[in-house]
Amino acid sequence: MVAKSLFESNINNQKIYKAIDLFAGIGGIREGFKRAFGDAIEFVFASEIDKHAKESYFLNYNEMPKGDITKIDAKDIPKHDILLAGFPCQAFSVAGHRKGFEDTRGTLFFDIARIASFHKPRVLFLEIDSYEEFIENFN
Repeated sequence: MVAKSLFESNINNQKIYKAIDLFAGIGGIREGFKRAFGDAIEFVFASEIDKHAKESYFLNYNEMPKGDITKIDAKDIPKHDILLAGFPCQAFSVAGHRKGFEDTRGTLFFDIARIASFHKPRVLFLEIDSYEEFIENFN
């Protein structure tokens, strides 16, 4: 619903939305947003820690993602309207022993919160494979 209303508002005023891509992998989430928003979205920052994923991202988009998000100050990330994040789900899954925030990978969620708190984007899009397992960590 949120993406649709942003898209509809773009038709009326031709606004270009600025987006960042955290835990970017090879750019799958970016690709979906690029297809949905077309020329109405500009990606201004990406972060990925895996060397091979970064290389693939570069081949896909001619942009090299920055490295470890835990070491990047929020003020060094450009202003944006949309924050995309496909953060690691292993910490919340059965395969990762459901350690949640007790697992370092699970704490990466707080880096998303840190950046969102600083920039206050209009949209947060968080992709995680198992929503139920993630939510259980908040209870």
